[in-house]
Amino acid sequence: MIPFFPKQISNRAIIVYVTALAAVSIVFMSYAMQFGYIALGLLWVIGFFYLVSSCSKVWLKVSDKTFVSYLFWTAFVLRIIWVIASYFFYIQATGIPFEFQARDSLGYHGDAEWLAGEPWSMTGAYLFGNYIGISDSGFPFYLTIIYKIFGTSIIIPRIINALLGAWTCCVVYRLSSRTFGEEVGRMAGVMMVFMPNLIIYCGYHLKETLMLFLEVAFMERADAMIRSKSLSFLGVLVPSLIAGSLFFFRTALGSAALFALSSAILISSAPAMKRNGKRVALIAWGVFALMVFAGGTIASEVESLWEGRGENLLKKRTEQTLRGNQWAQYATATVMAPMITVLPFATMVNVDEQYAQQAKSGGNYIRNFMGFFVFIAVFEAIRRKRWRDFVLIGAFVAAYLGIVALSGFNNSERFLLPGIPGLVMMWAYGVSTLREKTFKFLTPWCVIVFVMEFAWAYFKLGSRGIL
Repeated sequence: MIPFFPKQISNRAIIVYVTALAAVSIVFMSYAMQFGYIALGLLWVIGFFYLVSSCSKVWLKVSDKTFVSYLFWTAFVLRIIWVIASYFFYIQATGIPFEFQARDSLGYHGDAEWLAGEPWSMTGAYLFGNYIGISDSGFPFYLTIIYKIFGTSIIIPRIINALLGAWTCCVVYRLSSRTFGEEVGRMAGVMMVFMPNLIIYCGYHLKETLMLFLEVAFMERADAMIRSKSLSFLGVLVPSLIAGSLFFFRTALGSAALFALSSAILISSAPAMKRNGKRVALIAWGVFALMVFAGGTIASEVESLWEGRGENLLKKRTEQTLRGNQWAQYATATVMAPMITVLPFATMVNVDEQYAQQAKSGGNYIRNFMGFFVFIAVFEAIRRKRWRDFVLIGAFVAAYLGIVALSGFNNSERFLLPGIPGLVMMWAYGVSTLREKTFKFLTPWCVIVFVMEFAWAYFKLGSRGIL
């Protein structure tokens, strides 16, 4: 087993990115990204691969307590630097401390700012009544609480984002260590620390950072419950409540959590599941929870999500076509679903003022390149007959990304973001299981990734009739 991220892989990843970025910028020179975004992309990619390779090797030798300390404080410092820098950058660039073309973030801030001065009865009626959907009520409620306590300062929620983001890295380390082993856990934790997209979202007034924290907290507590030798009321209640809370942020996320938990209860090979009727007791609890859940508003949203999946996809593609993206009609679920573990593609051209996508170009490239190790992870888990040990994480990733793949947002970076924690753990496991027979496929994968990035640039320009 490879205990750290090899330098040979990081070097190849950097070379492919630089080559692809240079090729796209030269061939489509008239639509090349601004120098600042090119530099940022290089910083993200070189920083990620170099630091993951270096830190996963050096930190492997320190104690568990020291490693967690390194993990948390490195993640927090990186995120707080980005929070402060982006806060002042946005003020200078847009006139307000919000990102370019901010819509949801301004809406969340406006709602919370208003509700902070209203009684709790108004908050409950507005957020959990018939005014907005259940799946979009969780973050405004959370933001309202912060504003009521600290005032309506915009920077405070983002500092809390940095804390939650750092904590998320530690939780991923704990979960993946129990599931895959200590070395894989440390590698996954380090990858989470330096993952660009996770750093960037800490500087937004959006729900993603909190949502990801709840997601990994659910998986970690559910895993602890399954592995525990005995059942306790709190041990069962906590993961159940966290799973329920996810429905207040995104219906697909809550549905994926329930599917993952059900799959783990039924399939997991954890020794504790075979003792004292534990599996039967958890199944009974699940049936009871489902009966309570089935008649509510959340169940209606789940049903609506599933029944409207085809219509939503068609509507989304039609809207994109009407806005001038003529080739969007070909991005169907059949086309996009097989690529869902490597999406979204990296935007390396300046088109339609998509500054947020250009800022995340490096992070999206990392997902494209590291997708290779998802395939390796799945293959090795099956080959080694260990897939039942990993069912909780695998089922969550498969369920969530599967739902997104069938929707109109199957190349939306924001909607694909919740897949990152599970994918990172799979990346780490895939790297750790590399053998000579599997490593040789990395070279053709590098070629595929290069073609992928170049083709996406051509698609974005060609679909708008620019070429």
